[in-house]
This record gives sequence, structure tokens and C-alpha cells, in this order.
Amino acid sequence: PRKSPNSDKSRKSEKTESKKNAEEQTSSRISIKTILTFICLGVACCIGYKGYLETRVNTPFDSSKVVVKSGLAVPARYWGSYRPGNYFGMKTREPYSPVMGLMWYFPKRLGPNGEGIRHWCEQGDNLDHYSWVQHDGKTFGIQTIIDGAFNITSSFVKRYGGTHGGDWTARISVSPKDGETGVAIGETINLIFYTAIEPQTKGRINPSYSGTITGVVGETQELGPFVLRLFNVTGNIEQQSYLSVEAKGFHLLKETIISTLSDTASRKKHYVLPGDLTHFKDESVPPNFIATHLEVKVPFEFDAVFESGSFIDRPNTLTGDVYVKELNAKSILFNRKFEETFRLHEKNFTKNYIKFAKTVFSNLIGGIGYFYGASRVRSEHTQAPVPYWKAPLFTAVPSRSFFPRGFLWDEGFHGLLIAAWDIDLELDIISHWFDLMNVEGWIPREQILGREAEAKVPKEFITQTNTNANPPTFFLTLRYIIHNYAERLTEEDRLGVLDRLYPRLVAWFDWFNTTQAGPIPGSYRWRGRDAQTTRELNPKTLTSGLDDYPRASHPTDDERHLDLRCWVMLGAVTLAELAKLLNRDGHKYVDTFSFLADNTLLDSQHWSEAAARYADYGLHTDDVALKRPPPPPPSSSRPPSFQQQELVRVVLTDPRLRYIDTTFGYVSLFPLFVRSLASNSHKLQKMLTDLRNPQLLWTDYGLRSLAKSSPLYNKYNTEHDGPYWRGAIWINMNYLALGALHYYSHLSGPYQSQASELYTQLRSNIINNMYRQLKKSGYIWEHYNDKTGVGEGSRPFTGWSSLVVLIMAEMY
Repeated sequence: PRKSPNSDKSRKSEKTESKKNAEEQTSSRISIKTILTFICLGVACCIGYKGYLETRVNTPFDSSKVVVKSGLAVPARYWGSYRPGNYFGMKTREPYSPVMGLMWYFPKRLGPNGEGIRHWCEQGDNLDHYSWVQHDGKTFGIQTIIDGAFNITSSFVKRYGGTHGGDWTARISVSPKDGETGVAIGETINLIFYTAIEPQTKGRINPSYSGTITGVVGETQELGPFVLRLFNVTGNIEQQSYLSVEAKGFHLLKETIISTLSDTASRKKHYVLPGDLTHFKDESVPPNFIATHLEVKVPFEFDAVFESGSFIDRPNTLTGDVYVKELNAKSILFNRKFEETFRLHEKNFTKNYIKFAKTVFSNLIGGIGYFYGASRVRSEHTQAPVPYWKAPLFTAVPSRSFFPRGFLWDEGFHGLLIAAWDIDLELDIISHWFDLMNVEGWIPREQILGREAEAKVPKEFITQTNTNANPPTFFLTLRYIIHNYAERLTEEDRLGVLDRLYPRLVAWFDWFNTTQAGPIPGSYRWRGRDAQTTRELNPKTLTSGLDDYPRASHPTDDERHLDLRCWVMLGAVTLAELAKLLNRDGHKYVDTFSFLADNTLLDSQHWSEAAARYADYGLHTDDVALKRPPPPPPSSSRPPSFQQQELVRVVLTDPRLRYIDTTFGYVSLFPLFVRSLASNSHKLQKMLTDLRNPQLLWTDYGLRSLAKSSPLYNKYNTEHDGPYWRGAIWINMNYLALGALHYYSHLSGPYQSQASELYTQLRSNIINNMYRQLKKSGYIWEHYNDKTGVGEGSRPFTGWSSLVVLIMAEMY
């Protein structure tokens, strides 16, 4: 049959429609595939970016380090007393250096579990005094330790030679303390001198029996072959023994001694070490800890003589009279340099005050340590703390007993005194710190490196968070160096150090300027405050360094912190001056400084007309109190509780956005500290007048941290946390105040004589009180009581409290 035209058209239409549908389905499938591809790519990018963000917290700034010479490349600083947390110890500036050290105890005082054995610097040992009295940071040191009726003097002298760091000798002397001869003569003391290496050390140590006292023979990759010999200089050895064993780590050396110490079967007890214990275990495991134990009668003296195998042409052994001659020569050079540097005799200080200054200075520089390890850090992008990269740190420490590790904002203050003594030493310290910077421009504020350091810190305080800052005090140090030692910076490779340092300083500043920025241009806010706490009367601001200093009662993003603004301004001017010195383009920092130095802007953000003072700004009420909540009501499932509930904060009046101007203290003085006020400013006059008011900050011992009129003056912050920066006198802040007063007393203006009078009185008060307290207590302290001047907190604290030496020298 014939096909009709309509049926052909129909079939054609069907084919066209079918083809069109197929194309649409294909197109749809392609679209779905494309969308899925993009989704997958997006997810992959998100995962990759998240991974990228996770790694930034522990990614180094770049591969170009500031420290280009270390270890044996700097032989003058290779060996040193770089174990500040020990009463006496020696090590090299190598990641896995052998360590040598001293322990001692009196058999009559030896308690259970080794109580009474001295090793680490511990406040609980209750020593009357211990401090380096002379130390040049490089070649020698002399330390005095007063333990009961006994004077234990430890000293060392280095001698350069060979290619592996040279020789050194340590002398340990035990004698009666002045006035205690009748009690101390003939008393028994046990001295333990040891050598230890870590599992990662490429080398070995073994006991040496070549002398009358057991010594050590060893070899490491860095040191080559070496020997450590002990020489009896004066006095008699009642009994000697030794220990050769595998210890579980540097943090357990004392425990290893305690676990092996035993008494002999004789009628009179003698405590001895058991000798070589490696034979009783796996002989394939060599010893990593060798200790020589000497039971002696007071007085007694021995030399520990370290000799490098590559020092072939040494003229003699550094012991006996040879050692005394070398030590005396070093001491003479130290005294001469001390006077040339600080000119205290020229300023008419007495011999006793100059001796005081030398002791304070020497304990700071003798407290410089070398550490190696990895910090534990976290960011908002990491699910758990992660390790930083392993790195060394060469740094001074705030307190050999309580804080024997590096603290970022403390170190900037330490550097002022160290730079005055030895610029290269300070530049080396700064360089090590900035090699710890991550790619974000952040440096962990507390450096807990190595197992010995970790053993002194509770686990909950070890992890560092990358949003948290610390005052950038290295800008203070660098500006001090630029202003006081500009000519010396052009010598040797010092400009090269600063040139390598500059990009990291820029990154550091930019990190502060962005991550700590406040709610309006020119304002800044410390991160890290806890807005949810119910335990604290005023939430702490640990990142500011001023811990419990009162801020806004209710932390919010609206806060403006005066001290941080001034720190950033100081950073900007320092970078501008450094850029000029290095012939770099620093206009960005000149502009930033000009912007922040505008006092009209400062006043608009921080000046309270009502109180006529500078202040923080935030959500605040003074009407808060710590109160004990009632016990929870009993129920069928819970019997009555007789346990006291912990105090909690009660807010009695709602907070409002305002200046925190009822508080007056160190933060209020920061515009004075950074010298941003004009010499004819009425605000300067008001600040100077308030400074001298005994009801506010003035005392006979220094400026207190918080005015007596402030609501939280001397108040506990929690039931158990006593006041810290709420009244006590802190020497670092007093140094900044004195520097400012000295500046304005030499600057023409209507308040010049007022600044000069305050400067003279305040300087005298601080020096005299710290001298009296050292004579009375044997220590320099973390802070001083504002009512009595008595030292408080940790001791010895010759970190920033050592700035009293620069105060005496009038070096600001």
C-alpha cells in the first residue's frame, strides 16, 4: 500500500523528536558530570586548603635562617654554663650535646626518696643564696652557693685550642660560710660530678680509671675524642664510688642516682654508687650516664678537667695553680670591662653597691642557656596540638629556679642589659628567637624545648596557640641598640645579621598589626581572654604579659587596649629606623608610626576626660565580686553535700561600653613609657603629678603596678589566685618609667624640672630597696611588695629585675 504524506511527516517528526530527546539526555548527562566534577574539585580544594591551613602553624617562615654560624663555627661560644636550671652544669651549643653537672648532699640531711640531694635549682631547697658573682658570658664564671653553714663555690675557665671547642676546667670548692667555721669544719658532704649523653648523641662515654678518681673517656661526632679527669686539689676523700649506667633521659638523672645509691654495711654509714651496672643488663647497651661520687670532709676542693683530643699543643693542664692564675686573670678583665661598660665607680657607688651590681648582672648572663627541641602548638584549624619543627634556642631565662626556659617578652628586656655588655651575644640571641618564627609571622611566647624543660612545666601549660601574642619587646631592644651603638653596628657582620633579620621583623610586625587589630582604625586588642569564665573576678590577659592587670570586666571584640597600641607604635618606629640604617624602603612604617603617634587620635580612643587619664576601653562594670554559691539541694539520687562550692564571680551591675578609667596603673602610663607625649602637654603634667601621688602609684620602693584607689587593688582574681600585677612593684615597668622621666628631664619644656625630680627620687628608691633586699634575703626577686619593699614571687629572678644595673648606670 501506498504511504500517505501525513504518515511520512509523522515518522520524520518522531525521528526528529527522538534525536532531540537523545541530545537533551546526553547534554543532561554531561551537565551532571560537569557539576559533579566541579563539586569534586571544590571539595578537593577545600580539603587541600584546610590541610594547608592546618600546616601553617608549624611551617617555618622560610629556609633562609638568621643564624648562619653555630656550633663549632663559633668556637668562642661553643662550651658554656648553658644549663641555667641546674646549680652547676656545662654543655655545648649542639642539639645533642653531652652534659656535665654537679649534685651534692649532706648525709645527715638525706631524707627518703633522695630528699636533700641538690641538682636542679629549686625554690624548695631553701638555699640561703646562690648566684653567679662574676660571669663574662664567654670564657669564665664564678658562682657562690650558700647551703646552710656551707659555702659551695663553683667556677669554670675555658681555654681555646684544637678544632673541637677546646678545653675547660670546673673547680668545686666547699668551705665554711663566714661565721660558721666551728659548725662546718670536719662536716661530711657528698659530691657527685657526672657526664651524660642522650640516645640521639652520635658517640659514646665510658668510665676511665687512669687517675686516682674515676673519670670519663668518650667521643662524639662533634667533639671528637675527649677525656674528663677529676683532681683532688685540697682536702681528703673519705670514700669514692662511681656509677656507669643507662639513664632514661636528662630529666631523670637525679632519680637514677637515687635508685642506685645505697649505704655500706660498716658501722658508720657511707652512701656509695654501685659501679658499672651495664654488665648486669644487656652488654650491647652502652652507658650514657657516668657519675663519680666523693664523700669528703669540709673543707674540700676538686677540679673537673675536660680536655679535647684535638688540642695537641696545650702548654699544660688547666688545674691547680695554673687554674688559679687563669681564673684571676679573667676576673681582672671582667672587673675592668664592667667599669668601662657601666661606670658605676665613676657615678660614686660604693664597693658594696658595685659588687651587688656585678652579682645581678652575672646571674643574668650566667643564666643564658642553649635548648633544643620542638614546641607543642595549635591553631583553630588543627584538631589537636601538633609539634613545631625541632630547633635550637639560645636565650637568657627569667628565673633559674622557676622559669628556666625562654619567654618571648622577657627576653626583650634581658637584651637591653646583654646588648650593653656584648652586642654580638645579644644579636645571636635575637637571631635564634626569630628563627623560631612560622610562616604566619608568629613566634610561640614560651619555649619549652627538650625533656628537661618539659619536666618543669605542667602538661596543661605546654601547648602554645598561634592567635596569642606577647608584647614585642625585641623592638625595644633593637631600638636601644640602634640609638646607643649605631657606630658599632657597621663593624664586622652586624649589619648582615640585621639585614637577615629584617624580613622576619617585618612579618612579625605585620602579624601584630593584623591579627591583634581592634574594632576601629588605630586601635588594638589582645586576643586570648576568656569571655565565658565564671571563676575569675576579671578575666586574665596572659598575652599582654600583665596577666591579672584589670581590663574590661566582660571581654568582647569592642575592646581597645592602650598598651598594645603603644607596643605597635614602638614596632613601627623601630622598623622605620632599621630600614633607614639598612638602606631599605621603610616609608610604610614611617607612615604607620606617624598615624599612631598622632596624639589627637590617641586621645579620641583612650583619653577619659572624666578621670583625666589614659585608659583601656570595653564592656565593663566595677561592680563584681567573688561569692560562694550555696550547695546544690539534696535529692533522692544525691545526698546532701558538705563540700564547699568554689567561689564564682557575681556581676552586681550590668556592664556598659566605657573607659576602664577607675583603674590606674602601669597600662595608664604607656604613652609616657613610649615617650609619645609632647614636652609641653598638659596631659604629661597630669601624668607626672599622678605618678608622685602615694595614694596612686608612688612608694618608697618603686612604682606599684596598680593604684591603691583602683577597685581591684590587691584583690584575688580567683579563690586561689592571689594578686600578681595588682599592686606589686615590677622592675621592668619601673625601668620604662625611669627611661621616660630621664628623657623628659633632658627635653626642654615646662615640666622638665618636675620630671628630673621624680627621676632622681624614683631611681634612688629602686636601687636602695633592691640592694637592701638582696643583703637581707640573699636574692633578687620577681617583684617587690608595695607596702614593705620585701621581695616576693620567684627567686632568684635576675631576668628583667637585673635592669637595676642599667638603672644604676643610667642607660636607657
